[in-house]
Amino acid sequence: MARRKLRTRLCDMLGIEYPIISAGMGPSLIGETTGAPVDLVVAVSEAGGLGVLGGAGYSVDQLREQIREIKKLTGKPFGVDLLLPEAIVSSGDHTARDGGKKVMLRDAIKSLPESHYQWIMKVKQDLMLPDTEAEVTRNATTTSPHASVKVCIEERVPLFCAGLGNPGFMVKDAHAVGMKVLGISGNSKNAGRIAASGADLVVAQGHEGGGHTGRVGSMALWPQAIDAAAPVPVLAAGGIGDGRGVAAALAMGCIGVWVGTRFLASNEGGALPIQKDAILKATDEDTRRSYLYTGKTSRTIYNSFHDLWESSGLEPLPFPVQVIFASAIVDMLNRAEKTEYVAPFAGQVSGLIKEIKPAADILEDMVEEAVDILARRLREDVVAG
Repeated sequence: MARRKLRTRLCDMLGIEYPIISAGMGPSLIGETTGAPVDLVVAVSEAGGLGVLGGAGYSVDQLREQIREIKKLTGKPFGVDLLLPEAIVSSGDHTARDGGKKVMLRDAIKSLPESHYQWIMKVKQDLMLPDTEAEVTRNATTTSPHASVKVCIEERVPLFCAGLGNPGFMVKDAHAVGMKVLGISGNSKNAGRIAASGADLVVAQGHEGGGHTGRVGSMALWPQAIDAAAPVPVLAAGGIGDGRGVAAALAMGCIGVWVGTRFLASNEGGALPIQKDAILKATDEDTRRSYLYTGKTSRTIYNSFHDLWESSGLEPLPFPVQVIFASAIVDMLNRAEKTEYVAPFAGQVSGLIKEIKPAADILEDMVEEAVDILARRLREDVVAG
């Protein structure tokens, strides 16, 4: 059977066959290095879309290694997603201050506010949890955004993606080596800011999306973001899990889609088996948006850790300090095999997902369904003139 044709100007911009990008998902604190590893990047790019590496789980040196591994496995375009916290970008990399050393998480939490540290100790005692044995990587990409961006530029990554923050400070240097730059926004105001900063693409992610996500629903956000970012083109994210979502986004005026949860729940997705199983079991109402995991609003599959946090009475710490707080508890819970407290970052689209399968098959199914809707079903079902 001949391959279906589904092209927009995104395909011309990035040199890809289909206007589908797999999101650069980071780790969810319970053991996986990243939600979007090399294997997922390669699978999506080889299938005609564009795979994006989730760089938030790596050290700066590991980031370069992963980029070079992708280059060995595919000659197709790919991307790298990094988190660019405004406070760290403006103040400078933290690595330069602490020498890039690794420290045990059980030691790192002692520097948290006393209220938060004592609550961790109380949870540990009440639930009879073991000590955390995890390490904190001081030269992580998130705490070393300038060094991490430099790696991407030196390696000439085809598409740089800012999963958090405004990438405007690095656009000039990226363009100088032929890279494209993408930023992600949860509201029209920030979509306009990202576009004005010089980015080539803006992703408008609706409230429904997994991971860090905003307050505005996708159907309301996408057209407003398109207007705010114009003439910079917009990709749709949040609630897209099949060809129906792709077709809807294109009909709205977006030039492509940014898909996270559906590719997380693939053979190549970086989530652990227990996390993928949680997505399969979830309905559209089984996610929660909370400050719990990172200090910024993020959506995960509901689990008992949400109830534990809500009973604490504590205020979330700033990103990424809250990550250290949450990571310590999650690591102890995971080591104790208290699975009711374990679940991945995931969007409301989880209710659509019933099967874990290869990423290439997921992409092909999306294309097939979107083409059928746009080329046949709309013509049969809708009369317009």
